[in-house]
Amino acid sequence: MCAHQPQCPATDSPAAHVVTARPEQGWSLLCDGTVVFDDTGELLPDGRVVQPRRVTAGGLAVAA
Repeated sequence: MCAHQPQCPATDSPAAHVVTARPEQGWSLLCDGTVVFDDTGELLPDGRVVQPRRVTAGGLAVAA
């Protein structure tokens, strides 16, 4: 799907780069076939879903 030399990184590697970005729709396509969503969720090329890693209100820092 891309021109990485050596081969494109595995889907669990952070080395993949964006080949198509649609920020107005909230997603980007990586060179390894992964679709990454703005909410941090992912749809992997084999159909598996990575759930969004959302921060709860208790985990946010509060400015004093």
